[in-house]
Amino acid sequence: MKVKIFVLSIILLISQQTGNAFGAEAKKNDPGKKVYEERCQICHGAKGDGKGLVGVMKRSEKTGRMINVEARDFTLAVFRFRSTSTGCLPVNEDFISLINKGIPRSFMPSHKDQLSMEEKKALAEYIKTFSTRWKEEEPCKSIPVKKPRWVGSRSSVEKGKKIYKEMKCWECHGDDGKGKGPKSDTIKDDWGKPIVPFDFTTGATKMGDAPENVYTAYTTGLDGTGMPSYEDSLKEDERWHLVSYTLKLMGKVK
Repeated sequence: MKVKIFVLSIILLISQQTGNAFGAEAKKNDPGKKVYEERCQICHGAKGDGKGLVGVMKRSEKTGRMINVEARDFTLAVFRFRSTSTGCLPVNEDFISLINKGIPRSFMPSHKDQLSMEEKKALAEYIKTFSTRWKEEEPCKSIPVKKPRWVGSRSSVEKGKKIYKEMKCWECHGDDGKGKGPKSDTIKDDWGKPIVPFDFTTGATKMGDAPENVYTAYTTGLDGTGMPSYEDSLKEDERWHLVSYTLKLMGKVK
């Protein structure tokens, strides 16, 4: 009887080791993992926790402000740039969009022409392996974006200016949009790190300067930061008016 148990134990051990070997080999051959290690790991880290070799980078603005830039921690699955409602996971198209466009103001380069669509999709799937949220939740649907013809008009800008004051955007971004409002020095992200309000006068946001990009930011919010979603607190046209005034602060419209 003892011999049988010993033999069964050996067989089970061999089976487990073989299975682990196959699993390791499968993971090793994951095309998404390969792309991640070659192009993303240096900043985001081998564990996807944002602790890559590059560490914290600094970016200076024309106003003289120095801003710390840290790589996204994928293990938290909290993403600022999405097309989905606040608190929701991004959809695959959001990943592809970021991979294509990059985030220039965060040193995230574009990989539009460096990766095939298959590689981009594989990379997106591999990033999901860093957090259990992807197994526990389903992504929400993308919020539709359709820019009205009047966006950027003088009338819309004036309405947006009023909304900017009513929603107290100035408390963080300042009356002049330069990011030096009365609360600008007290803002922290969800992990207790200081965060700097955006200076609209410097031009494009991290999502870009197209009206649609600005509208998405106001609608989805930037999860993990002090920037809330206005999807429920402002009507759709009010958000577009706010976009118009933001474009004014950016110098994109007169």
